[in-house]
Parts: sequence; structure tokens; C-alpha cells
Amino acid sequence: MYSMNKHQKQLDTWFKEKDWPYWQPLEIIARLAEEVGEFARIVNHIYGAKKKRPDEAKQDLEEEIGDILFTLACFANSHDIDLDDAFDKSLDKVMNRDKDRFD
Repeated sequence: MYSMNKHQKQLDTWFKEKDWPYWQPLEIIARLAEEVGEFARIVNHIYGAKKKRPDEAKQDLEEEIGDILFTLACFANSHDIDLDDAFDKSLDKVMNRDKDRFD
């Protein structure tokens, strides 16, 4: 099974090597909102009525999802949250508590 913990540790090591502190919680949330906005813009360009202008820079879904995950990993690391545990809890909730909710 895939593990985010490996990436969290890699990110934490990199921050420590650079002697960088993690951003403050509100800074991380602002960054997350920015990244989700960029992701939403691309989704709208692909599936919505608002098409990309010819002069706009190329962006792709994978890169924006990666930016969102990076930002979430920064928040998780700064709060000692294991993303694998967090995701397992969410998956368990959906697969058990909500298993018949969307039939």
C-alpha cells in the first residue's frame, strides 16, 4: 500500500537541512486556498464553460494536486499529524459509516 509518511519524512528532512521553519497555520491555509484555486481553475478550463486564454501559462492537474499534497504535508508535519493515519481514518469512515449513504 502507498504511504504518504515517506514523503512527510522526506519533506521534514529537507526543511531541516535548509533550516526552514514551517509556515504558520494561517499562512499554510492561505497557501492551500491558493493551490486549490489553481486546481479549480484548471478543472474549469477542462470541464467548465470558462476556457483557457491562449496567452495563459500551461498548467496540469497532476502538478496542482501535487502542490495541494505538499501544502497539506507541511501543515501535517507542523502539527505532528501522520497523513497515513489521517487518510486511513477518513477511508474507514467512508467505507464503514457511510457505506450505504450514496446508493
